[in-house]
Amino acid sequence: MKIFAIADLHFDSKKEKPMNIFGDNWIDHEEKIMENWKRTVSDDDLVLVPGDISWAAKLDEAMDDLKKIDELPGIKIIGKGNHDYWWSTSNKLDKLGLKSIKFLKNNSYEFDSAVICGTRGWDTMDEHSEEASNEKIYLREMNRLKLSLESAKKSKNTVIVMLHYPPFGSDGLPNEFFEILKEYEAEVCIYGHLHGEEGHKNVREGMIDNISVHCVSSDYMDFKLKRII
Repeated sequence: MKIFAIADLHFDSKKEKPMNIFGDNWIDHEEKIMENWKRTVSDDDLVLVPGDISWAAKLDEAMDDLKKIDELPGIKIIGKGNHDYWWSTSNKLDKLGLKSIKFLKNNSYEFDSAVICGTRGWDTMDEHSEEASNEKIYLREMNRLKLSLESAKKSKNTVIVMLHYPPFGSDGLPNEFFEILKEYEAEVCIYGHLHGEEGHKNVREGMIDNISVHCVSSDYMDFKLKRII
């Protein structure tokens, strides 16, 4: 089994949210992603998708996009992004009848030699610094990451953490989310969220404090899936 990752699909079945505000490379980006996915992934491979899946506002409106992903090769683990307004309770998500998609929410999934954990995370690039709820959300997301990692604590397998937001501050230094990864001895961290030339300036990757870090924003990878393991 191979493990791939790609974030920020930003699928839009209604065609109401053009992404080319971030550059002309976003034109026909769904087709680019799906074509590469079909060429790259086998049915028994694992694909990690850490957030910003669909522009849909409600769960029923997201079904076209979710079914499109469900029909692609591989087993998918999906996390929540800041634009996934359709995201619902675990009970409702589990009852969608999707055959190849699993939703990551305060839990973990084990596949072969890897255990997958994670949460959305929260922005530390000062985007929400004026919002009174910022600290509350930040602390809640840290707790959700701990719950996910705690559920995998007994596993002897490689710990891979999916975050939507990067685990770094606006100064480029590891933040509290990264400290949690170190505390639980995570070995791999993937994240997305950063788009366009300005966003990509904030990308950090490589071995950082013994954790292999990958930015898997779709446009950062030219809309191609990245093999993680």
